[in-house]
Amino acid sequence: MRESTPAAAAGHENPYGLQPDPIPPEWILEGNPTARRKLLVGSSDDLASTHMWDCSAGRFDWHYGSDEVIYVLEGAVVVEDAAGVQRRLGAGDTFLFPAGSRFHWTVPHYIRKIAFLHAPLSRKMRLARRIYGFFKSPFRRRQSATTWTG
Repeated sequence: MRESTPAAAAGHENPYGLQPDPIPPEWILEGNPTARRKLLVGSSDDLASTHMWDCSAGRFDWHYGSDEVIYVLEGAVVVEDAAGVQRRLGAGDTFLFPAGSRFHWTVPHYIRKIAFLHAPLSRKMRLARRIYGFFKSPFRRRQSATTWTG
């Protein structure tokens, strides 16, 4: 059974249960790209998650609030950074979009990807985490040594 979305109309069914994930209208530069996604897994600290995402043809900006590593499963995209450097990504390619960056996306026909998102901690939070780990680690070792039964 086909869905009535442009991506499905172009021959891309939805066996993965992807849900509509509209691109903000002000980001769209050309066409009528239709995006869908599904959360596959999230980390226990809510700082990382993995999604499946697809999109029909169009041209749009994407603003990254988190670090995002993508792995292209199907289709292709041309991404362009703020300096005008372009890179074509196709099935099997991996690419990092750093938090705070903006890229132009040109999807000629269709793209499906896995996206690994990570919300980077501020410098102060990274320092606090290291300090917490430093003070926590001696207790962890001591506890492990006393519970070892060999």
